[in-house]
Amino acid sequence: MTQRFLPVCREDMEERGWEQADFLFVSGDAYVDHPSFAPAVIGRVLEAAGYKVAILPQPDWQDPSVWTALGRPRLGVLVCGGNLDSMLCHYTAARNPRTADKYSPGGAMGCRPDHATAVYARMVKRLWPDLPVIIGGIEASLRRFVHYDYWEDKLLSSILAASGADLLVCGMGETAVREIADYLAGGASGEDLHYIRGTAFLTDSLQNVEDYVTLPSLEEIRRDKTMLARAYHVQNENFDPHYGKTLVQENGKGRYVVQNPAVLPLTEAEMDAIYDLPYTRQWHPMYDKDGGIAALEEVKFSIVSSRGCFGSCSFCAIHAHQGRIIQARSHASILREARLMTQMPDFKGYINDVGGPTANFRHPACQKQLTQGACSFRQCLFPAPCPNLDADHSDYVSLLRELRALPGVKKVFIRSGIRYDYLLADSRHDFLDELCRYHVSGQLKVAPEHISPAVLQRMGKPGKDVYLRFVREFNRKNREIGKEQYLVPYFISSHPGCTLRNAVELAEFLRDAGRRPEQVQDFIPTPGSASTAMYYSGIDPYTMEPVFVTRNPHEKAMQRALMQYTNPRNQALVLEALRKAGREDLIGTGPRCLVAPEKGRTGRGRTEARRSRGKR
Repeated sequence: MTQRFLPVCREDMEERGWEQADFLFVSGDAYVDHPSFAPAVIGRVLEAAGYKVAILPQPDWQDPSVWTALGRPRLGVLVCGGNLDSMLCHYTAARNPRTADKYSPGGAMGCRPDHATAVYARMVKRLWPDLPVIIGGIEASLRRFVHYDYWEDKLLSSILAASGADLLVCGMGETAVREIADYLAGGASGEDLHYIRGTAFLTDSLQNVEDYVTLPSLEEIRRDKTMLARAYHVQNENFDPHYGKTLVQENGKGRYVVQNPAVLPLTEAEMDAIYDLPYTRQWHPMYDKDGGIAALEEVKFSIVSSRGCFGSCSFCAIHAHQGRIIQARSHASILREARLMTQMPDFKGYINDVGGPTANFRHPACQKQLTQGACSFRQCLFPAPCPNLDADHSDYVSLLRELRALPGVKKVFIRSGIRYDYLLADSRHDFLDELCRYHVSGQLKVAPEHISPAVLQRMGKPGKDVYLRFVREFNRKNREIGKEQYLVPYFISSHPGCTLRNAVELAEFLRDAGRRPEQVQDFIPTPGSASTAMYYSGIDPYTMEPVFVTRNPHEKAMQRALMQYTNPRNQALVLEALRKAGREDLIGTGPRCLVAPEKGRTGRGRTEARRSRGKR
């Protein structure tokens, strides 16, 4: 049977013989029927469960007629702002508008509103006040409690309050959404949905809420910024599905957000079932005239092999969204997907990636996590690998070998990123050999993020010595096998804890390593991360210690410029930063200097004219 897209118009519904959809899925992204896109996954999961799902992608949020074209759904409306937070889609770290949206047709901007999830949910509630509205996706999930919005530069209440939604699905939503659908199909009331794992709701009564932990309230955080760090600390202690408690936070007088414990990790069979669904793996043909959807090009021939991340970097919220316990697909399921790729007319023989949030995580960090959860009081890799860590790449190596052996496959690359500290902790040492021989396309991207111990401590990343050890091992291996391949390290400027002197340290490291990064990343405080709590509160939520934070845009620009000190356009900023940091020894024309003095000035910052006046 020919694979079909889910309906996007009335004609599609009539072709299927539908008078009414069970669910309408409103998405801030264009419709791409690929397992890397939430509407496709949730839509297909519900379809497999027997429900009729219609997709409304990027609707005009000011035109009600667009919203009613598909008719009122029978059971409810699902709303997702997109694969990225809509504010991150729209604005840069400097709060400037972006020039392209890769999740929109032809990269067009303006296809979704700011705070898309809340705007869409409010529109649905205006049109159908009595219809259940369920919000989910990364934007909703990470804004479920009181949070700091960097682009508006203010504290915001829960997105449940802003959207008027009846229920919020936290994290990966397949299990919760299927349960919600079954409840609604059985005639359940809104209150019946309040007991589903992996969901949150807004209520004016805690009478039926049991065994919960209270977070600092909206008013408490408004009075004392450090309470946002405290709130994150409590959330972090209760992320785990095995022991996490129900969380309650007051969002305005007498209004409470209640978050139920997280869903249990998916089994291998459940993961396989999701990725074996009949995706077309294409953008919808209605976008052909616009040149398609750029985001698909990045993942079209990539394979998701796992979910979750026990790396727990402070600036990343993946562990809060997907969990710290790794969930993986079977080799058979992944090979089935790869064989499907080889039959696609535009497949050239290259699988671009096989991985997840971290490519070389294919099983839980330790056996204990399967029954007792991930430790709340320690991390798996930071500040050093846990003694109980099961650092083993044998399953991943076996999978990669099977994929390479498939007819029609020329190369299998790994591009989603690896944790080199985990790689080094594996006593077998075979993965690095396989990686360098078969899975690097000339350059391997890695993310040391910084080299200063003070900054790495706040990032939750391993020390510079670990990175340098990996560099040596990578280079040694490539010499051994006779390949010329390079590491491309990623660094972040202006992360909490990073002073100008720390930024200068990084610049000196880049100088000594001969690195001239063309692209650099300025830290963006996105909702839901520990680093964002640090940025807003000035407190490390893990240790509750004060943290230096650079918030001034000009100081942030200086830190960024130091990472690209060789760019002539950055000369003035680099000079200013070095003087402010007391590192004028790095101004000059010597081999260890970062920047030459302005014309007419020496490396110590005194003009020749001033010097000559002093001699008179």
